[in-house]
Amino acid sequence: MLLAACQLGLTLILIGANVVVGKLLAVALPVTVILFLRCAIALVLMAPICLVVERGRIWPGRAAVGNILAQALLGTVIYNVALLEGLRRTGALEAGLVLAALPAVVACGAAVILREHLSPRRWGAVAVAALGMAALTFGRAEGFAGSLSGDALVFVAVCAEAGWVMLTKRNAVRIGVLTSAVWMQACGATLLAPWALPSLGSATALADPMLGSLMAFHTLTAGVACALLWYAGMRRAPANLAGVLAVLLPATTAVLAVMVLGERFTAPLGVGLLLMLASMVLATERRPPSR
Repeated sequence: MLLAACQLGLTLILIGANVVVGKLLAVALPVTVILFLRCAIALVLMAPICLVVERGRIWPGRAAVGNILAQALLGTVIYNVALLEGLRRTGALEAGLVLAALPAVVACGAAVILREHLSPRRWGAVAVAALGMAALTFGRAEGFAGSLSGDALVFVAVCAEAGWVMLTKRNAVRIGVLTSAVWMQACGATLLAPWALPSLGSATALADPMLGSLMAFHTLTAGVACALLWYAGMRRAPANLAGVLAVLLPATTAVLAVMVLGERFTAPLGVGLLLMLASMVLATERRPPSR
């Protein structure tokens, strides 16, 4: 239990840190180039591990290919492109708060698309998240670092990630988590290649030690470590643990945005952060322990 909590917690901290790293990278490089390199390098690193762990059985099966392709389109391409393009226009603090709406958006999608019954507690999470988004919108006069268009793009990323979550719920085909992760990277690189390859010359900017280090961190954490740690933790964690620990994502982003990027933490941002954290906790169903 403790190991699973550490694995999930570290994953969410790394995701929160990558919001700040992604903002720095997006200023220097085309978004498609960042993502193509991340997917390609992660694929090279993860494929040999997958071959060993899965004993060479890495073909997911014809029935799973379409589902994995759709997951890669939503969870790898649209999510990351919208997030990084949004980070060009908005502050990392605001982006971290918008990302915190994910559990509420997943709940709405489950109710509308999957026809799942939501408890009053989870509908409350949706309402509180909406109030948090309103705090960001109406508090913009307080000197926020971003823009409404940037926040909207980050919200598009949240919706794409929610779609990815629902696709994983609907996938009846059981394949190894490493196999799924490797094929997600492969599909992502393939989908991004037509837009990234013409601009690949801009990757020479990575010769700068600082920028190269940020890209290496982004690839090794967001592309490799997060997937491995998350899947390992979810194998042992109780159902509600990930939702409770999810508060680490916006909290990490907020701290690093202030310390690294020098963004100003205003009162409306504080209200928005508290509302988003409350929404994430409410969105986590409390189930009685099995007897």
